[in-house]
Amino acid sequence: METGADVAAAVRRAGGVARTRTLRAEGVSARGLRHAVETGDLVRPRQGIFALPATDPRMLDAAAHGGVPACATAAALHGLWTLPHDELHVWLGRAGSARAHDRCRCHLHWDRGDVTVGTLPPIPLVLVQVAWCRGEEAFFAALESALRQGLLSSAETQILRPRLPVSIRWLVDFARTDADSGLESLVRLRLHRHGISVRCQVHVFATGVVDFLIGDRLLLEIDGKPNHDGPSHRHKDLVRDANSAAWDFETLRFDYAMVIHDWPLVEDAILAKVRAGAHLQSAR
Repeated sequence: METGADVAAAVRRAGGVARTRTLRAEGVSARGLRHAVETGDLVRPRQGIFALPATDPRMLDAAAHGGVPACATAAALHGLWTLPHDELHVWLGRAGSARAHDRCRCHLHWDRGDVTVGTLPPIPLVLVQVAWCRGEEAFFAALESALRQGLLSSAETQILRPRLPVSIRWLVDFARTDADSGLESLVRLRLHRHGISVRCQVHVFATGVVDFLIGDRLLLEIDGKPNHDGPSHRHKDLVRDANSAAWDFETLRFDYAMVIHDWPLVEDAILAKVRAGAHLQSAR
């Protein structure tokens, strides 16, 4: 009889999660599967599906439905920037079921197609799911994240367009490949709605590269957590702002929490500066 380690190795070769029929085709016996579960070498999230114990819980919970992570959940697992979300999104395709599991707070997607348990849906499909389910901001941030990382080809981008809601297809052309984070994507999109054009990743004399430049002299800096936490980073940001001020630039600096949870305040601050002409070339 196969050892639990032998059976686990077969599941690992199949991607970490596999159906019984896939493993049986690899020569694994039913008895071997039962033994691997009993010894803890495998877990069984659903009848007929086996997985390695270290498998991501999101993949296991999706497998409990007979599906795979979808939409925002799959986007995060692909490494795309996503807006905060609590629900697990699961793609069932034609073969899944709505069977619940422990802690089930799943949002089920029934898009056409064949699901391969243990395999994430391709990024173009994930982006389409995000667009229809989570709206234009979540879609745009994930789209620019995919473009930034080179995970979406030109051909895939064009295939993506006709599958999107008509109202947001324009975002495919508006998207850039150099957005430093989803926060920057959101800010650029939201300011565009006010008719405010921004230049991104601009080199400013004595300061360096800034996130956004509005007009001639209004700088916007969007501080994500990894690069701005801690006293040393805070000091570096203050030095940058002082150098900018010395050369007659004005700086508005916002962090993740403000952009995501307090956007009206951020918006009011930017619009007030623009109304006051802070973005225009000064006499100096």
